[in-house]
Amino acid sequence: MPVEITWWGHATCTVEDSNMRVLTDPLFARRLAHLHRRRGALPAPAARRADVAVVSHLHADHLHVPSLAGLPDGTLLLVPRGAPRAVPGLRRLTHLRVTEMAPGDVTTVGDVVVRAVPARHDGRRLPVGRHRSPALGYVVEGEARTYFAGDTGLFDAMAKEVGPVEVALLPVGGWGPYLGEGHLDAGRAAEALARLGPHSAVPVHYGTYWPIGMDAVRPHEFHAPGDEFARLAAERVPGVSVHRLAHGESVRLEVAR
Repeated sequence: MPVEITWWGHATCTVEDSNMRVLTDPLFARRLAHLHRRRGALPAPAARRADVAVVSHLHADHLHVPSLAGLPDGTLLLVPRGAPRAVPGLRRLTHLRVTEMAPGDVTTVGDVVVRAVPARHDGRRLPVGRHRSPALGYVVEGEARTYFAGDTGLFDAMAKEVGPVEVALLPVGGWGPYLGEGHLDAGRAAEALARLGPHSAVPVHYGTYWPIGMDAVRPHEFHAPGDEFARLAAERVPGVSVHRLAHGESVRLEVAR
């Protein structure tokens, strides 16, 4: 059975594997603070359907309480350890089954195993979060092993901590002209790809949310990361198939281990 990846925009994807639907960092909003959804229509309500949703870290563009509130009753929600204390709104989502995760923790849903892995990123609720939670990535293992990186920088133990994977969903951009420590741009994402060695990759976390006017001033920062990642990946790891998806587009991957 193939694995199917749908990119809804930003870091939000659906991974369908072994008849299970895993939704990553759900963000279904037209506006978030000064950011506006500039590309891709808001996904239809069916996009919120999931057996399990995962949250990588506490930043509002990854842990968006209104989007989580729209998930169906009974959805299992995996969040970083300490998230309910740091984000009180999570405690009001009583229709969800919230489970806190730390690196190395494993949850089984049907025939899929979801494993939390480390990420190199600020895990606090910004701008003034005082409670710390670990930033996470997740490996979804069913017929394939799919790595969702969340937000992360490169780190020495990345390949060891993530383990062998067939598919990698990697952030390649952001929402502004500067990506500092704890992030991947197109070049660093290509280096991560070289370290991980999957069969396939999907670039995410670019070209969706952007401050009004910024795409007129620095349009390449908004549009270019996906193509740049594909170009650099072809140079550095030509054996990896890169699938640059449009918003709402899916790809079905036949994966052989």
